[in-house]
Amino acid sequence: MSRVLVVWCPDWPLTAVGIEAAVPGAVLERQRIAACTAAARAAGVRRGQRQRDAQRHCPELVLTDRDPDAEGRLFETVAAAVAALTPRVEVLRPGVCAIPARGPARFYGGEEALRMLVQDAVVEAGHDCGVGVADGLFTAELAARAHSTCGVIVPVAGSAEFLAPFPLAVLDRPELADLLLRLGIRSLGEFAALPAPDVLARFGAEGVLAHRLSHGREPRPVAPRAAPHDLSAQQVFDEPAARSDQVVFAAKALADRLHDGLAQEGLTCVRLAVEVEFQDGTISERLWRHDGLLSSLAVAERVRWQLSGRQPAPGAQSAVWGGVSALVLTPDQVVPDTGSQQALWGPGSRGDRGALPEQVARAADRIQAILGHRSVTRPVIVGGRGPGEQVLRVPVGDLPLTERGDGPWPGRLPEPAPAVVPALPVPAAVLDGSGDPVMVSARCAVTAAPAYLDLPRGPRLAVTSWTGPWPCTERWWDPGQARRRARFQLTTPDGAYLVAIEAGRWSVEAVYD
Repeated sequence: MSRVLVVWCPDWPLTAVGIEAAVPGAVLERQRIAACTAAARAAGVRRGQRQRDAQRHCPELVLTDRDPDAEGRLFETVAAAVAALTPRVEVLRPGVCAIPARGPARFYGGEEALRMLVQDAVVEAGHDCGVGVADGLFTAELAARAHSTCGVIVPVAGSAEFLAPFPLAVLDRPELADLLLRLGIRSLGEFAALPAPDVLARFGAEGVLAHRLSHGREPRPVAPRAAPHDLSAQQVFDEPAARSDQVVFAAKALADRLHDGLAQEGLTCVRLAVEVEFQDGTISERLWRHDGLLSSLAVAERVRWQLSGRQPAPGAQSAVWGGVSALVLTPDQVVPDTGSQQALWGPGSRGDRGALPEQVARAADRIQAILGHRSVTRPVIVGGRGPGEQVLRVPVGDLPLTERGDGPWPGRLPEPAPAVVPALPVPAAVLDGSGDPVMVSARCAVTAAPAYLDLPRGPRLAVTSWTGPWPCTERWWDPGQARRRARFQLTTPDGAYLVAIEAGRWSVEAVYD
């Protein structure tokens, strides 16, 4: 496995907008905390919190919107400082870049000497950073984060031991981490100890990738599939482009051509090389990694970031000093394109009309004009305690609802969620061993243990195990809408059921797979 050096600049989104680490500040993305300073974290602010929750923890919190473009442009100064020591700097994202460590370490006298040299270069450029060296990108980035703005060197073949104590949150897969925690697995070491076939059978492809990372291996083979022939796209300017917007426009057209060529070969690019040649003969080359397809606009955006490191002429902020004579986009690493399924209502799956693809929006308008406004609806998570109350169907085109799925919802059904939820609760009967109905008193005492479950148009099912009751009293302050019910989970040879009793009547609310 190849040795990798990673440079990590802490709290980069805040650095890009000019908020210092000593100031309690944070940047927002979709009204949630995308990043926060050390002073804010000390006050209880965490990434992913809602804005109002963060302000409750820290009333003096300085807030501003995230600026991804500023992050990319400013990080070019860091990439340039590293590129002055070794070529082929790979930008993983604004705030993190990497270089192959084996060759430069031999040239500069060892990995520790290289690590210190890179760290000093970035600090001289005006930014704090951590520098880590390890086998693979994932381990090297955690090594860079290990000791704040210092970083460590992980010995060869020592990735698994280094990663073992880290929490599952570093995998950046919240749903998988939450499921593993409920199963009693709390660290990467415990996850890595699981047999790989069992991980594949239980967690699927995503779990296998995370399992490889927990061992310190790369999520895919180190040597991706080589392109069958030259798939690069280049633009030679007859007259050097003096303005950056000319180059960015050409980059978008080149990216479209590059994607068409990759699609014909059934490939997708996970690392893109962007080479900009200037009129004076100098060349700027960067590697941009993305585990998926970079859109044409995203490629053009990265070209603009790369050009921002070139000193513009005085008074011409959008000019490229010296002019650009050629631009080349090369797929540096390609893998087979397995395809992806887009959500019907847009990339965010939130159902906002602004996120709808144009064709879907026009089709929805035509159907609603013929069949009525409520003929085309979308699911919206609105919270609630029962499984049938947590999703509401809203007509397409209506204003987005304010989501309230985060609660708090005392008495809410715990995870895991049931597999089948009928539109309306199904009437049923829960009987004891003598065939009499099971009842629940006002003090939540069960008259007898559930022994049978009767469903409409079905055989009587024997209850093998049960748990409950879980009482729930809602809107007690409003006599007209107040309701009181108790839920049970019943296991039968036919499956598991969520049942509820309300006003002496039983019903099935959901079925577990």
